[in-house]
Amino acid sequence: MSDPREERYERARKQMVIDQLFARGIEHEAVLEAMRQVPRERFVSRRYRDRAYADTALPIGHGQTISQPYVVAWMTVLLRPHHEDRVLEVGTGSGYQAAVLARLVAEVFTIERIDAVAEEARDTLAELGVDNVAVRSGDGSTGWAGVAPFDAVLVTAGGPAVPSPLLEQLRVGGRLVMPVGPEGQPQTLVRITRTSERRYRREEFGEVRFVPLIGEEGFETDSGRREPWF
Repeated sequence: MSDPREERYERARKQMVIDQLFARGIEHEAVLEAMRQVPRERFVSRRYRDRAYADTALPIGHGQTISQPYVVAWMTVLLRPHHEDRVLEVGTGSGYQAAVLARLVAEVFTIERIDAVAEEARDTLAELGVDNVAVRSGDGSTGWAGVAPFDAVLVTAGGPAVPSPLLEQLRVGGRLVMPVGPEGQPQTLVRITRTSERRYRREEFGEVRFVPLIGEEGFETDSGRREPWF
């Protein structure tokens, strides 16, 4: 016998794709299908499950949030995922973004600085049978050198700079998507493409607000001020 709650979530998920994604210009069919399939309600606490498909971010504890569905889809489209890609995600959070990416690429390596958040995401992904995502606790601003290089890097926290290790761990032709901007102000969503060993191209895609990226690499200057790489 089917579960009425699961049927309700499935209907809400399909409606979310129509109303929040396609109607607002997300037309990448593989991304839309991934968003139709990944059960967002499993990545929020039970108290928020009735709001799982609302057009809003939701708290997941420890001062973290799960981004609104549109932002997840938009950032995924900007990353230009391919089936054979190896992707680094900085800021695992609930694991929802990683689960969406897992349906689009070969491997996802995701880093979360808060141990308890990383463990919960790891458990949720395992319960859903997602077997191509590796979750690690640590400082995501330094990347994951042991499994680099990456075809794409997605940073789900904002900062005044793109940390240099993340750029260095991109393959030539690789893409990095990250919110960049001064602390306490709206950020600009940027895509950095590595065009050669020493050259990168920056594109901007509008204003966003994300929790801050906390890490040791890529920001500090001799004066103690933070200055952007890009």
